[in-house]
This record gives sequence, structure tokens and C-alpha cells, in this order.
Amino acid sequence: FCGHIKGGMRPGKKILVMGIVDLNPESFGISLTCGESEDPPADVAIELKAVFTDRQFVRNSCVAGEWGEEQSSIPYFPFIPDQPFRVEILCEHPRFRIFVDGHQLFDFYHRIETLSAIDTIKINGDLQLTKLG
Repeated sequence: FCGHIKGGMRPGKKILVMGIVDLNPESFGISLTCGESEDPPADVAIELKAVFTDRQFVRNSCVAGEWGEEQSSIPYFPFIPDQPFRVEILCEHPRFRIFVDGHQLFDFYHRIETLSAIDTIKINGDLQLTKLG
């Protein structure tokens, strides 16, 4: 899935992703990017990737073709195969705040200064999307 974020991101804006994890998942990803360009690749403000084999929920960003330092520490792994989930990405002035099923899981500090340029959401992997808001 690839969709447009109307007006881009700004402090106070929230993105809601609801879905159901596949029965035998390997991974799925949610990315907020600056446009859809593949060549050169669009900047990735935040990429969230749930990896079931490692029970990791990693996040990173890619600015001007360079991936930053990956962050992976989480208090617990919130996703269960064949179960629904709700991910909220709240944009605040210095960071994104990530909630899963209503619990705050981690913060990710902005690496892209122009929040309004973050105007595309991409979702892929082992899940069924049920709602996007």
C-alpha cells in the first residue's frame, strides 16, 4: 500500500494504522516518506519494521540516500500472528511517538527537519490492512 498524507506531517498530527497480522508472518513495515520517488529514492522520515523471527520492532530513517543508525530496543514485542493491531504514529515537535494498541512503545527523534515534506505512507509485508486514518 502507498498513500498520500494530505498536507504532510506537523506537530499534533497522528497517523493510525490498523490491521491483522498474517498467520505465519516474517515481517511487515510502515514507512513515512517524502514523496514516492524510487530514483533517486525518497527520504524516509521513519521506517518501522516488525520482525517476527527476532521479535524486534526496528526503526530507522534514510536521508539523502544514507540510512541512519537503527534503533531496536523495546519493552516488549506487541504483535501476535493472526491477531489485530493498532499502530499510532503521533508527530510531535522533536519526535515521533509510537503507540501500539494504546501503549506508548518508543519515541523516534526527527532526522528530517521539514515535517511538511513527509507526505507519503507506505505499508508492506505480512499483514492485512483494515483501517488507515
